[in-house]
Amino acid sequence: MKAIRPSVQAPADVVMIRPHHFTVNTETALDNRFQQIADAREDLSRAAFDEITRAVETLRGHGVRVLLFEDRGTQTPDSVFPNNWFSTHAGGHVAIYPMKTASRRRERRADVIEMLKAEYRVQDVIDYSGLEPDGLFLEGTGAMVLDHIDRVAYAVQSERTNPIALERFCTHFNFEPMVFAATDRDGVPIYHTNVLMCIGTDHALVGLSLISDPARRAEIVARLQDSGRSVITLSEDQIAQFAGNALELRSGTGNILVMSTTARASLDPRQLALIEQSTPIVALEIPTIERAGGSVRCTIAGLHLSRRKP
Repeated sequence: MKAIRPSVQAPADVVMIRPHHFTVNTETALDNRFQQIADAREDLSRAAFDEITRAVETLRGHGVRVLLFEDRGTQTPDSVFPNNWFSTHAGGHVAIYPMKTASRRRERRADVIEMLKAEYRVQDVIDYSGLEPDGLFLEGTGAMVLDHIDRVAYAVQSERTNPIALERFCTHFNFEPMVFAATDRDGVPIYHTNVLMCIGTDHALVGLSLISDPARRAEIVARLQDSGRSVITLSEDQIAQFAGNALELRSGTGNILVMSTTARASLDPRQLALIEQSTPIVALEIPTIERAGGSVRCTIAGLHLSRRKP
């Protein structure tokens, strides 16, 4: 196996939220084709709680530092997906994002931000949530897939990715925006970029066939390859199984690619071999949570911050 090197693309510390009253959010289902609407009589709470518990144990077993927060509330059905409302960046910067739906706005937590300030070197917190009354939304690293090495913010056009909000973020955080249209086979826009693509240190997994404009598709491939990565093309069926919703992390022994068991099972032997030449895959079993329209990457907020010394 090729030697694995540390990378600014792969954080070693993450935040996760364990829900106590998980359910599928009907408010967000209008533009999220990945959701499976739940029967109102079905209680998914225990299964989701157990899935996050096991996922945290697995990540910690691989040497990832997981800062776990509990959500005991009943008004935040998507709280298990914290990557949408905040992100962190090298140099001590934190962003808080404007969310499209009211239920998702309630996910923002002061205790998470205060923990970051206490345990990491945080220089500033830029809060974009004031854009919500103007209908300007940017749902964090769901709306954007960030290349921390080449400083590019890849973003699909959607109601959850406003171009004005995106431009403000990119100006503040020194990213180049690369916006493109992407739809499923029925012509429905993809709601979040991070279900379509994953950017690691050595590889990028991308559902290229869903990118509408062939010229833009070629530009994205070229940009990723110019950054030194191999591009692994995912089919639409693999995207539907959340193969694009993965995240590279730094474990105790090197970089790992974390994805769901559903996603891993969708990959063919050639794709698995290409990925695992440099980045072993760690698969987490979260089928209940995936019914809410997001997978492993959505459940993890990576911390690109320097930890304070004790």
